[in-house]
Amino acid sequence: MSTFYLSQTTTIITLLLTTTIFAAIGFFFSKGKISISSYLAADRSIGRKSLTASLTASCFGVWILIGPSEAATWGGLGAVIGYALGQALPFLAFIVIGKRMRKIMPDGNSLTQFVLIRFGEAMFKLVLALSIFYMFVYLCAEVTAIAKITNLISGFSLWQTSLLIIVTTLSYTLYGGLRASIFTDKFQFIIILVFLIIAINQIFNIGTNSFSIELIKEKAGTLVSGKYFYGYTAGLTFFIAVFATNLFDQGIWQRVYSAKSNKDLVIGFASAFFVVLPFLFILGFFGILAVITGNAKDPSTVFFSLLLNPMTGSNSILTISILILAVSLVVSSMDTLINAISSLFIINGGKFLKLTPRALRKLSYFLVIILSAIVFAIASKGYSVLFMFLFADLLCCAAVFTVIYGMFNENISKKLSFYSVIIGLISGLALFPNQTFEKSILVGNILPVSYFPGWISTALLFWSFVFATCVPMIIIFFFNKKSKIFDFKKINKEVNEFR
Repeated sequence: MSTFYLSQTTTIITLLLTTTIFAAIGFFFSKGKISISSYLAADRSIGRKSLTASLTASCFGVWILIGPSEAATWGGLGAVIGYALGQALPFLAFIVIGKRMRKIMPDGNSLTQFVLIRFGEAMFKLVLALSIFYMFVYLCAEVTAIAKITNLISGFSLWQTSLLIIVTTLSYTLYGGLRASIFTDKFQFIIILVFLIIAINQIFNIGTNSFSIELIKEKAGTLVSGKYFYGYTAGLTFFIAVFATNLFDQGIWQRVYSAKSNKDLVIGFASAFFVVLPFLFILGFFGILAVITGNAKDPSTVFFSLLLNPMTGSNSILTISILILAVSLVVSSMDTLINAISSLFIINGGKFLKLTPRALRKLSYFLVIILSAIVFAIASKGYSVLFMFLFADLLCCAAVFTVIYGMFNENISKKLSFYSVIIGLISGLALFPNQTFEKSILVGNILPVSYFPGWISTALLFWSFVFATCVPMIIIFFFNKKSKIFDFKKINKEVNEFR
């Protein structure tokens, strides 16, 4: 018989109050400010403080309570470092590529607009599909995670939590657009930081013996060893995976274009880096702590196993606080993702559909609601959050080099760019492991596992990301012939065709 930490009545009241408050804030700040420009880019009026808060809150999805610590239970310190750097460093990268995009495409709103003009329709359709799929998976993972958390805490069914979170977030996000998302993020940012600090402090109260060098060496020595092969592979895998996918997050691109100035962009993104990095490192390290203290039986619930146990003096108030934290995390990322997906339909629909901006917006609402229904169906099943992320990450990795390279290099073949990404995708998917991480399409299915050396067959996830990322690089560097010089000056002229 399962033991729960809260009653279902207390859980539903907490969920309803928290989500209703966020929805009220979103509706209030978007009142009378829902033009297309406001919906897509908040009228390009967001200052550095709001930008930092929004980036951090959007980045801190509920996955941070699950993914980093779960990865650390088998990937060790390497996974912790790789995960933290992979999520934080893109903010610094976006300072460079964001300023570049604001220079060559100042009237733009998305990466897909640039890709269409720079690489052609085939590449555009591929990147658009990758972006929407990644954000769709992100949505599925977030809703799945909060559903699992409420189920762990109170036994509340997965589908009830999923439905409540989706409906509430959809209501204010589709109404208020990016402005509503950013202003709710400011409040969620404060809640998240305060409750995260409380939770982290509570876990550290387990006792100083849990963090002694001797105890770590005794019970988790392999996980922190510099000779641990899986630590290196896990660290590099998570770094590549998380770093690459951020490029295709339309929510981040919206914030690039919403910044008042380049100075606000630089300070906002740099500040987000320094906030995100230490928190993710600490949360990841809890996975190693869980191994030490015997709380890693279920890797996906490591954070809660540490926090909600007699050693930490857990009680109803603490449990409610953690639930509020989890809801804040999931809503802050969901409103960003919903608005981002909706914006992609509006922005790119203007290029191919003869509809007014208002009609495009209504169509985007319909399509987002359909996607949300699919998210609800998937989240109700309770699949592995980490595995869902990894699959979407792999797809994005195949395109990351080609797209970034094309931002700065005027001499790259459109056809070769497209095929480099396709071949990268095929290479990565051939090695991408199943949920047991023991077999892949190529290793264990097409060919027996025995055909491959152990350093490949035991690190399929790592090699799938290496091949997906590096194969396009090799193809472009060795096979790209001098083609017609691309004129970056024409990008901003052509981007107005989207309107």
